[in-house]
Amino acid sequence: MINRRIWATTAAAWLALSALPMAAMAAEETPDALVKRVSADVLDTIRNDKSLKSGDVARIGALVDKMVMPHVNFQRMTSAAVGPKWREATPEQKQLLQAEFKALLIRTYAGALAQVNDQTVVVRPMRAAAGDKDVLVRTEVRGRGDPIQLDYRLEQNAEGVWRIYNLNVLGVWLVETYRSQFAQEINARGIDGLIQALASRNKV
Repeated sequence: MINRRIWATTAAAWLALSALPMAAMAAEETPDALVKRVSADVLDTIRNDKSLKSGDVARIGALVDKMVMPHVNFQRMTSAAVGPKWREATPEQKQLLQAEFKALLIRTYAGALAQVNDQTVVVRPMRAAAGDKDVLVRTEVRGRGDPIQLDYRLEQNAEGVWRIYNLNVLGVWLVETYRSQFAQEINARGIDGLIQALASRNKV
């Protein structure tokens, strides 16, 4: 499992990506430039927000839902985490899986955000060719303790908007981590069993 310190860093960096209005996330702005431009301002906001620092989970959850999730290709992320069994799921099951997975991530980030203190995000040089629609943006989160590797996979959609579909923390890809956990539940109890397990986890 990814520890709470890493999740705090992850939450801060996702919020750093999410502060920009969707219209500004156009093709003319590269994803690494986007990360570099918004990170400092958003991390300052987190540090100066008393509700965030005090751990108001409901407010933080609403903030994550509003600011982060519109910038995520959530269907792709959920289907990749579920794996091959996604194709066998009914439309209703897919909708429920996305809703519960989204709720899980929101709860995770909300709990972690209260730990954000003095982190800064340094964007590393991006290796991508002009016209690439799928890129890796590598960053390093610096604060107390050792720097933390935090990498993003983003894709550009038909409207020219960049959206996140995977995240790597210290060499561990988020989607692959959940895929392993979800596969165990699906093998034991099927798709409905996974939905029930996620729903139960989100109620805790």
